[in-house]
Amino acid sequence: MDAVTYPEKAVIGFVSNHVIPLRIPSDQRPLAQEFKVSWTPTLVTLDTDGKEHHRTVGFLPPEELIPSLMLGIGKTCLDLGQFNEAIGQFEKIVTEHARSAAVPEAIFFLGVARYKHTKDPKNLRLAYDRLIADFPNDEWAKRARPYSLIT
Repeated sequence: MDAVTYPEKAVIGFVSNHVIPLRIPSDQRPLAQEFKVSWTPTLVTLDTDGKEHHRTVGFLPPEELIPSLMLGIGKTCLDLGQFNEAIGQFEKIVTEHARSAAVPEAIFFLGVARYKHTKDPKNLRLAYDRLIADFPNDEWAKRARPYSLIT
């Protein structure tokens, strides 16, 4: 990713404005062991307490790295109960990175974040309906299948 992804202007801007990057070699002890980094690149999104919320393993091109990092930010916000912030991150992935492989997962978690924020289960059903309409064979559509029972 050093040769292709990291030097990209959009990636530099996003990383500079939204995350605190830390590079750890996969053989560095104890951090690589503590965070179970056995292959590079492994990107782990942590909160300020060092708790993991998202992980990717393997190369990501520039157009996929930013949405992946946004998923990490959104999942962190969701886990911390910051529902408006989570919703905003997931919506941005869907609207600003519509061709990204991260979109189905963002739709899934957008439904979850909206449900947790409003307690209205119809938000889960809406996420399922969108996944089935736009990504019927994606794993996130399959994971959302139980939401089809919500009326």
